[in-house]
Amino acid sequence: MSKFMYAYRLTEWGQAPTLQEIEVPTPAPGQLLVKVAGNGLCQSDLHMPHLNGAMMEPMGWQVPFTLGHEIGGWVEDWGEGVSGFDKGEAVALVASTSCGKCLECEAGFDNVCDHNAVNRGAGRDGGLADYVLVESARPLVKLGDMEPLTAGPLTDAGSTSYHAFNRIRPKLMSGSNALVIGAGGLGSFAIQYLKVLTSCNVIVADINPQILARAKRLGADACINTRETDLATEVSKLTGGGAIGVLDFVGTDETVVAGVACLAKRGSYVLIGGAGGGHSDSLFSALSLKSADIYSFMGPTLRDTQEVFELARQGVIENPVELFEFNDNDIQDAYLKLANGELNGRAVVKVAK
Repeated sequence: MSKFMYAYRLTEWGQAPTLQEIEVPTPAPGQLLVKVAGNGLCQSDLHMPHLNGAMMEPMGWQVPFTLGHEIGGWVEDWGEGVSGFDKGEAVALVASTSCGKCLECEAGFDNVCDHNAVNRGAGRDGGLADYVLVESARPLVKLGDMEPLTAGPLTDAGSTSYHAFNRIRPKLMSGSNALVIGAGGLGSFAIQYLKVLTSCNVIVADINPQILARAKRLGADACINTRETDLATEVSKLTGGGAIGVLDFVGTDETVVAGVACLAKRGSYVLIGGAGGGHSDSLFSALSLKSADIYSFMGPTLRDTQEVFELARQGVIENPVELFEFNDNDIQDAYLKLANGELNGRAVVKVAK
């Protein structure tokens, strides 16, 4: 194996990432080295160069680091104390990092483990590289005969939306209504979970006609173009009393306010999108009058990802991807399409030759 590899790295805050040649890491005791087949791209990647280094570094984030956290590949090597894997075995990496020992991990909320403050592709080296070093066997999901090249999006886009879906799942009785705001990479998975795992009516809101057409194909019962009509008014017409569950995959001021306005009494609003939307006293008053819940969270749990892969194995969910080559031009093109909402599925960079 070559001692050097290529990695797409953020080397300085405020500067664009670039493809660079660095040393292949050597696994220490307890660690594994994974050869990357493919790495999915995420909206959060777009924000990395613009983060405030003075704020991030006290949290443990250090430049340079390699981007990418939606990773599928093969076990290449491991350090002392690791067992249960074969070289070349196909695996995917859970997007969240966790210790498995703290109160949150033991309660099944390992996505809020303190270890997740610094994660692969977010403060330390991720998967947009020939190889990625994994801290332990804990985040590895064995794929069996599943294709590792396209597995990455299931670890974050698929699993994060599944975690959001599970927050409202207990309220989704037959005939109830669920609203998905933003039907892109994550929202498209949520539509599928709602249709496959419940008997509720699924309403989808987006500004992109092509995305709304895909949502309809995935099973949405009604689609609303929010550039053409007021969301709360339209949801009221469709439901009579609002949606018992609202999944907001956008997270602007406008979608937060509209999402809460669309809630039925005793409903649940889940904020997933990270577009910086805020709140006001009037918003909390609206929640209180409906006796509604509001949830937010940071990424999926280990169990979320395991269950998503089981659904994928059963063939009941789609995982459409658009492949890009592992070079500066193709990676930048993929991120540009992601930023402009022009992708047909999740962007995946094909790393392995």
